[in-house]
Amino acid sequence: MNIHMTPQRTPAETALIDAFSDRLSLLPGDGTVMLKRDDAIEAIKSGLPTRRIESWHYTDLRRLLSSVPEFDPAAAPKAIAPVVEGSAVLPVLNGVSSTKLPEIEGIAVQRLSEKLADGSIAPGLDAYGADDAIGALNTAFVADGYFVDIADGTELDQPIELQNLQAGGQTHVRLSVRAGAGAKAVIVERQAGEGAALVSSVSQLLLDEGAEVTWLIVQEQPDTATHLAQFKAHLGKDAKLTLFVMNAGGKLVRQEVVVRTTGEGADFTLRGINLLAGDTHTDVTMVLDHAVPHTASTEVIRNVVTGRARGVFQGRINVHQHAQKTNAKMACNTLLLSDDGEFSTKPELEIFADDVVCGHGATVTEIDHSHLFYLMARGIDEKSARGLLVKAFVAEVIEELDDEAIVEALETRLDGWFAAHG
Repeated sequence: MNIHMTPQRTPAETALIDAFSDRLSLLPGDGTVMLKRDDAIEAIKSGLPTRRIESWHYTDLRRLLSSVPEFDPAAAPKAIAPVVEGSAVLPVLNGVSSTKLPEIEGIAVQRLSEKLADGSIAPGLDAYGADDAIGALNTAFVADGYFVDIADGTELDQPIELQNLQAGGQTHVRLSVRAGAGAKAVIVERQAGEGAALVSSVSQLLLDEGAEVTWLIVQEQPDTATHLAQFKAHLGKDAKLTLFVMNAGGKLVRQEVVVRTTGEGADFTLRGINLLAGDTHTDVTMVLDHAVPHTASTEVIRNVVTGRARGVFQGRINVHQHAQKTNAKMACNTLLLSDDGEFSTKPELEIFADDVVCGHGATVTEIDHSHLFYLMARGIDEKSARGLLVKAFVAEVIEELDDEAIVEALETRLDGWFAAHG
């Protein structure tokens, strides 16, 4: 006789389930949305993912998420200036979007609470896989965010900054964008705040034929916050997406990137910087599907690890059987500045087509002492010399963005992190 024992729920799992019961009547949604919320909380009741699940092997969420703060309706985040000066800002403050929406020619902006209430966002709440814990958490609790529709042929002359700011408690936000055919835009996704918090954020991007979007994720949560985020994108015919991710904060961070090419000629570029310090844990996990012929992708991740920080990059590229002429390359480079720091890299290629060019690589190194000696021999003190070498290691990725205003803004944030942790 076999007896199947159900593992005892952790305090975090219990807190999430109890919070859902308490807040259900406050959450917007028609019948379809509410059914999806019910399915999502059932997934959480089955347990948070552990290292036994392959995609969560390096980030045992059930163990690492030891507690969950309560919702704090009185929390009031402080307004912050945009990363790039002159950007149009759409703020979400502790999970609540603004009722004062900017008027931008060629763009329609709608509060996500409205699309939840009428059920029109319901198809976007579906999980992308059986182990989509972040999607389930967000679907269960999301109450607001934005839906941004960029009209066909629109070329924005200023970035749009989607700010998700928290001041403690729990915040669950969804940011959805559609870029019409031939549209061009720069979008900054800002994740920041203060206080002990659990933040879930799901971003969705649909690029129609010939659309070009540069999307920057700047994550600077405090070292008291758990940040669980997901970015999902579909690229249509001849669409081009450049995604830049900068993780420079957070106690426990998991940033998922899920991209699918759905039209020939689609081109995806990922550039990422993980700046890890203290006793933090940051995981960037990417799944990229080349689903049609004649598509391309390149991914370069640079990591700086100091203190007792732990980092993870999992990158999986799936080349489907009909995706002939795919060109896909991926690299992950890590600079370890501490004997106590760790970084795990797991690149994967699964190829079912026979006419492709694909490759991946990973390196882990320390500061080159000959380079350090060269700078010190010219009168630069050791701390400054180390800072110059580390900055050069990651700044190379920023400079690839080829936009002076964006490069300067990101390098300023880079300098701020080095000043605090160098």
